[in-house]
Amino acid sequence: MRGRTGRSHEAATTEVEQAKQAVRERVWRLLADRGVARFPGAWGRIPNFQGAEEAAQRLASTEEWRRARVVKANPDRPQLPVRARALAEGKLLYVAVPRLAKPEPFVCVDPARLRSRPRDAASIRGAFRHGRPVGLAEMVRVDLVVCGSVAVNRQGARVGKGGGYSDLEFGLLREFGLVDDETVVATTVHPLQILTDDLPETEHDFRVDLIVTPEEVLRTPAGPRPPGILVGHLTARKVEAIPVLRDLLRRTAGGKFPQLS
Repeated sequence: MRGRTGRSHEAATTEVEQAKQAVRERVWRLLADRGVARFPGAWGRIPNFQGAEEAAQRLASTEEWRRARVVKANPDRPQLPVRARALAEGKLLYVAVPRLAKPEPFVCVDPARLRSRPRDAASIRGAFRHGRPVGLAEMVRVDLVVCGSVAVNRQGARVGKGGGYSDLEFGLLREFGLVDDETVVATTVHPLQILTDDLPETEHDFRVDLIVTPEEVLRTPAGPRPPGILVGHLTARKVEAIPVLRDLLRRTAGGKFPQLS
């Protein structure tokens, strides 16, 4: 874990978040206007897009996918075909608990133990029904991370739906040695979600290696990832809401809870 920064960081973070929100609203509006957003719509979420199944199939054609035995995927609807495909192909699947709100912040779905169709176990409810909650210390190393995105660019920068949970998930996995700079990170998106602009980023944001649409696979230069949880980027409210963060901060601070804004 990395230590605190000053008030200047808070001001910079607010500015970056405002810029990210402008990007989100631009992409949500574009997808809605072009009629390519599917239920439950684009606004306020990782948008479910027309062609999500084809994008999952194209991701499954990559060497990075074929090599992966353990996949960590986001629970959003557009990545449902990715999760179902992983289970159908016998890959161990990790999905984060919403908002990391439980002491065991991930659910492990083991295809060898399934008594249902992979598609049923790949839904959010299905993962909780057919999987089991796990703590970070119980997890095995992840070969491929699949994340949802609102916007990406060809350099691998991404903007999520807000809240920062994907970044926290990645940071926690890194703290426990479950991912590193060599771990492949992929996202599936509609082509309209790929922007030519530079995208706003902070130090805790990670980039993606693969951008997969229904039509193509883009490999990006990506670059280094955050080294773990950046304490200076956390608020006391966020830490209090996430049990594993509370425990991690207390442990690394010698039992004393660090002062946060």
